[in-house]
Amino acid sequence: MRKMIKTTILTILFLTLAASTALFAYLHFFAADDSGLSGEWTAELNLTEQAAVSAYSWLQEIEGVSFSLEEMESYTPKLTVEVNLSFAQTDDSAGTFVCKVSPESYEACSQAAYAALAAAFHDLLAKRLSMAGYAGGTDEGAIEALVTETFGMSTEAYLQSYGPKLLPSLEELQAQYDGGGSYEKTDDILTRRFEEDGTVVTKTEIYIRQDESLILMGETDADSSDLSSDEYPVVYTLRQSTQ
Repeated sequence: MRKMIKTTILTILFLTLAASTALFAYLHFFAADDSGLSGEWTAELNLTEQAAVSAYSWLQEIEGVSFSLEEMESYTPKLTVEVNLSFAQTDDSAGTFVCKVSPESYEACSQAAYAALAAAFHDLLAKRLSMAGYAGGTDEGAIEALVTETFGMSTEAYLQSYGPKLLPSLEELQAQYDGGGSYEKTDDILTRRFEEDGTVVTKTEIYIRQDESLILMGETDADSSDLSSDEYPVVYTLRQSTQ
């Protein structure tokens, strides 16, 4: 079962990477726009597939009830976390930037993810109890009352405390995206220098500015098999007129 889940995850990552790379290549060769970067930009990190696969894997522990990844996906709404990126150009090819993950957006995304898992958990638990000859009610309210009585907390609270990790932690996302400093751009390469407490970390990305969209994609090693999130294009949308 775990081998199947691993294969499913890798297939999703491969298809997502292939589609993203094709779009990136098209924009790079046919639709590039060398407009300035100044302004406020917003990206929505899509964590839907990751949450659905993690929830599905955990629900497999409920024995005797057939359940598929497609069914888990039907419970899962679109789950996104907002990242805000601002640029202030000081000349044609340089300036300063600030990037920040929205904690409020993350909290809403996390709550929605666990609400979806709770709904699926309720339905599977109701089926399992019915199969076992349980004589009590198995509607949503009755199952919630049963969980609360058994664990001393609501289903969502229980899953958040003892269930699977559905999303990267806020701290993990902040470590990857948060920060500020200076930047330079040359041709289609954007170099950002994250500066904090006297330490400078440099991140080099391929970028494309197209109308109201800014696409950033980390440079990758062609010989590497690592499918880290930095290899996927992150699409930012301009939120105000350029300065």
